[in-house]
Amino acid sequence: MIVEVIISSNAKELNRIFDYNVPAKFEGAISIGKKVLVPFGTMKRAQEGFVIGIKEESEYKIKDILNVETLGSLNEEKIELARLMANKYFCNISDCIKLMLPPGTVSKNLENRIKDKEVKFVYLKKDEEDVREEIDKKILKSEKQIRTLEFLMQNDEVLLSELVTFADTSSTVAKTLEKNGYVEIIKKEVNRNPFKNKNIQRTENLSLTKEQQKAMNKIEAGINDKFFKEFLLYGVTRLSEKQKYIFN
Repeated sequence: MIVEVIISSNAKELNRIFDYNVPAKFEGAISIGKKVLVPFGTMKRAQEGFVIGIKEESEYKIKDILNVETLGSLNEEKIELARLMANKYFCNISDCIKLMLPPGTVSKNLENRIKDKEVKFVYLKKDEEDVREEIDKKILKSEKQIRTLEFLMQNDEVLLSELVTFADTSSTVAKTLEKNGYVEIIKKEVNRNPFKNKNIQRTENLSLTKEQQKAMNKIEAGINDKFFKEFLLYGVTRLSEKQKYIFN
């Protein structure tokens, strides 16, 4: 199996197809739109590319792809859209592809991509009544320790970084409380990709207002009549309650 690959680069001279062989172990994972790592020229680091075509043979002497990426791949429809955009706007196909990728997946440096991260959470370990009793009896005298414990008594689970910020304390204070048996600090892996493992339900189309429908009718009429012209839309951004308070 041979794949046609567009190298992820904004260099004009690389805005063309390069053929690569697909080792047998990757054949089941290959499809149009897949992101792959490939050797390229004399570069020591593997380069990112996107599969935009699949064929049986190549007239060139070609190299093997190195890996098939799971993060940041596209489907065939988006690849075709990227081709059309590149043709219309006279730009690289890879530039159009990048516009469709989620944040954190564009970087060529694997260490800079979105990945899971370990963070520290702080929990109250000692019984709340016992803690309050020790505060009342002045057994606990440090203001920062008391402030930290009071914050934890009001919150079940707190990021250490947030505890330090909102309770005006420090990680050293938290570690001292952990050493004395008041709190527990646990490392947890946090998913940094907001869409991973999320079941996003498709919703029904929203109903347009009269003004929106009137504008939409004009745009649709222009499209149907092949009337190529800009449409200037006026609208008001909906403010949150917090924003309303600020502006009022």
